[in-house]
Amino acid sequence: MDFVSRNYAFADGDPTVVIGEIGVNHNGDPALARRLVDVAVEAGVDIVKFQVFKSENEISRFAALTPYQQATSPTAQNQLELCKALELSRSSMHELKRYCGERGIAFLCSVFDSDSLAFLVDELKIATVKVASGEVTNLPFLEEIGSRRLAAILSTGGSTLAEVAAAVAALKKGGCRELVLLHCVSSYPAPANELNLRAMRTLKEEFRLPVGFSDHSLGIEAAIAATALGAAAIEKHFTLDRALPGPDHQASIEPEELKRFVGAIKLAQAALGDGIKRPAPSERDNLPLIRRGLVAKRALKKGDRLTREMVEIKRPAAGIAPGDLEKVLGRQLRCDLEDDAPITWESLV
Repeated sequence: MDFVSRNYAFADGDPTVVIGEIGVNHNGDPALARRLVDVAVEAGVDIVKFQVFKSENEISRFAALTPYQQATSPTAQNQLELCKALELSRSSMHELKRYCGERGIAFLCSVFDSDSLAFLVDELKIATVKVASGEVTNLPFLEEIGSRRLAAILSTGGSTLAEVAAAVAALKKGGCRELVLLHCVSSYPAPANELNLRAMRTLKEEFRLPVGFSDHSLGIEAAIAATALGAAAIEKHFTLDRALPGPDHQASIEPEELKRFVGAIKLAQAALGDGIKRPAPSERDNLPLIRRGLVAKRALKKGDRLTREMVEIKRPAAGIAPGDLEKVLGRQLRCDLEDDAPITWESLV
């Protein structure tokens, strides 16, 4: 697979891809958006994600604020007013894509309407789009995305398995080339006891697609757990300052947290290993010292025929392995052995 104009395969065994969700945390300011790109690069994020939309194309003037939007943006009268202030111009998006290229970080956008989809494909020449959880039941739009022969990363917050199945079918019907699913809980912040990370396995088993986690919880612990469960990608909102005005800042992590977040995911990924049960390189010098071998329980003479009462099992593993005890009993010694001396095959007749 070739996602996001860079070679992210999202395959089993590949490193978990970290997607830094800038979203609308730029507050409509291109300079702030660039600063957030810099923060992501410094933290080691793989992909930064923005949102591209025309508010009037996706939100009616009758759309009330969600509870979390009411709490974080109390001066806005409705969703349309709130989101209109958070749009970035087309020229700003061109500049941000160019800037991401300069900084060596992959560029991704969530898309919410047909005009924005056309802009991303025809002008920005993107290969992949992110599809937000709110679009899971928007089957005509999903078919339109598929018809562009794009790769897609689909969040599944608030969805049943049947709804996800219909969304996947719509994308594929349109012609979607490649698809990644993200398990998600569309609450800001999402309570830890509702994250249901095992649903990642359900999605993978059901659809045979790469599955990751879009993390709206506080902290970094859930992302570590999701990585341990095999997440192909982890997406997380970040901000310069949680105290900034705007709907998503309070549920985002700040720059130093983002660095810890990326580091923790990479550490968790490294800890998973390849699944083959064998001694680790760091264990090899310890093994002879922590395992046991057969030793003389007391001073023994050449010619003694070994009985169980003459043999003890002690560290280190310099003598014959304990599993071979029965093969040793009844054998004669070819030399004297002092108390605690290892019994080796060379010491037996």
